[in-house]
Order: sequence, then C-alpha cells, then structure tokens
Amino acid sequence: MFKKEISAGAKSKVKSSVQRAIRTKIVETYPLLGPHIDEIIPKKSQLDLLKLPDRVTLYALDNNPLFWQHMDDPLVPHLRVVHSFPTCFSRISIDRGAIRFVLSGATLMAPGLTSAGGRLPDTEAQLKEGDVAVIEAEGKEEACMVGQLRMGTEEIKDVKKGVVMDTGHYLGDGLWNMTID
Repeated sequence: MFKKEISAGAKSKVKSSVQRAIRTKIVETYPLLGPHIDEIIPKKSQLDLLKLPDRVTLYALDNNPLFWQHMDDPLVPHLRVVHSFPTCFSRISIDRGAIRFVLSGATLMAPGLTSAGGRLPDTEAQLKEGDVAVIEAEGKEEACMVGQLRMGTEEIKDVKKGVVMDTGHYLGDGLWNMTID
C-alpha cells in the first residue's frame, strides 16, 4: 500500500470530540495500550489528520505519525508507535527467508509463518481475520511490518498456504520515510 514515496495531502486539525473518540477506539482495539494512551495522545494536545493517497487517513501529533486508517478499516499503529510500545500488540513472527520479501513490499504469505523459523500465537491467543498484527522477523528485535490479517491464525496453521497480509506498513516504505511539515 505504501510502496512508493508518499506526499501528504490536506492537513487539518481534529476536533476535541473526535480526538476523544479516537483515543477510546485505540484503547478498545489495543487494550494493552490503555496505560500508555496519555503518553501517546495527551488530552490537551492537538491531533492532526492528514489525507494520503488511496483513501488513507493518517493521524499525527506534533508532526509524528501515530496511526493510519484505510477507509473504515481499524486504526493501525505506525511502526514508530509499535517500536515505542512493543509489548502492547499481537505479534506473529516470520522466518529468515521471508524478511527480504516483506521489506520489499511483497504480500505476506503463510509459508513464511508456518515454516521452522515462523511463530504463530497459541490457541488461547489466536488472532481472527481482520485483526491487526505486528510482524516480527526471526532473529531481529524490532518489528518489521504491521497490518490487517486476511485469515485467522488457526486457518493459517491448517491451510499452510495463501495470502496472510496483503496491505501493510513495513520498514522503509513510503509511510516510514514520509516527512510531515
């Protein structure tokens, strides 16, 4: 989704009532971010809304991107937020062979998760289709991609092939390199 360099379109201030709703939605979607929400979006701060190509909305605070949303999809955290609060998000891991494909913007496929180096959550912490997941790489400390799953983790374990995530935000993409003025 963000393979090419991105330039932000219209930038506008978010009303305080909408900002409260966004804070609530973030805590509902990512309950582990609850204790940190005042650090991410302070109550008295002014959140900015930036229009990006392909009907993507980016929420930023003090020219720092925080979350993005494609149409009516869930709010997805920017990788900088994921790196700041790594334990607050659902995580799955890809094997070493999939790293270069993910970092070049390719679609994330199930074999990268089900092979020896990949890791999917246990049955108690399984993810459903449409959930937002953070992708870690085998042997690396930082997350390399974040996006919305196209199939649940149980289905990934059963089928072991197919598209897992087709649109997402990865290290080095247009959203990562974008500067906000």
